[in-house]
Amino acid sequence: MSINEAQDEIIAEFSELDDWMDRYQLLIDLGSEQEPLDEKYKTDQNLIDGCQSRVWLQADETDGKLTFRAESDALIVKGIIALLIRVLSGHTPDEILNADLYFIDRIGLHEHLSPTRSNGLLAMVKQIRMYALAFQAKEKA
Repeated sequence: MSINEAQDEIIAEFSELDDWMDRYQLLIDLGSEQEPLDEKYKTDQNLIDGCQSRVWLQADETDGKLTFRAESDALIVKGIIALLIRVLSGHTPDEILNADLYFIDRIGLHEHLSPTRSNGLLAMVKQIRMYALAFQAKEKA
């Protein structure tokens, strides 16, 4: 599934819910469905700077594609990172770096998150892109 197909699928899921309380519940459910991150990855190195909650992000590369796993101590944040992983995991560094993450605005995340959570969302996206850049540089070396 392409990055845009995954985004369109998420937009469709969220558009079925009119009430933001239901959308928050969907985020919480998505976060709860995510497999817990192995304790060995819960290191300071994997902790994302700029998030009010603690968020750990682990990236691995297999056959030129990146796989992300994450964990957060906050339910809604765990759901947000689960969405990002669903869209970006399993793609090449180039695809990740060139992706336009339009689903964030289309499902209304920016306007319904507190300013600190919005900053955290941007920090998560930035960290995923930093991993993609690092793996891209490693490939070319």
